Amino acid sequence: MRLVVGRIGRPHGLRGEVVVEVSTDDPEHRFAPGAILMTDPGSVGPLTVVSRHMHSGRLLLEFTGVADRTAAEALRGVVLLVDVDPQASSPDADEYYDHQLTGLTVVTVMDERGEARTVGTVSEVLHLPGQDVLAVRDAAGGDVLIPFVMELVPQVDMAAGRIVIDPPPGLLVPLDCPDPE
Repeated sequence: MRLVVGRIGRPHGLRGEVVVEVSTDDPEHRFAPGAILMTDPGSVGPLTVVSRHMHSGRLLLEFTGVADRTAAEALRGVVLLVDVDPQASSPDADEYYDHQLTGLTVVTVMDERGEARTVGTVSEVLHLPGQDVLAVRDAAGGDVLIPFVMELVPQVDMAAGRIVIDPPPGLLVPLDCPDPE
């Protein structure tokens, strides 16, 4: 199975460096010099990392065969991937790969009657600057965004195939719901 570890952004400078939007919690390992990354589209890669460094809080990479700004510009938007064992578990008990969360059923904590409400199914994990967010598709086809933080997501039960959430009022309003005013 292939996991997304980043996306190539704009070129930086004239010598072929590119800005990379990181989607991994282990950039030192994933983007180490000598690392070979698969690409989407596949015709562009694989790409071998020559060097990496940080500049103004952004990761800059240089790849073998990308010697100038024009070649770097051609890589803009390319998704960087790594191969992993689909049966492999995450390094820590409270960390998950996107593919482990996608497809899980999302339910609310039990109410005073001992009932939990089914919210929907995780359709995607979004990696935003503040925190990761679960995109949940409800039964009507609407999308709800749930910040993937302990206060709102107290339990991920992989064995049961579900995620338990404790939503504050208003969180479960679908994105395509018209404004109440």
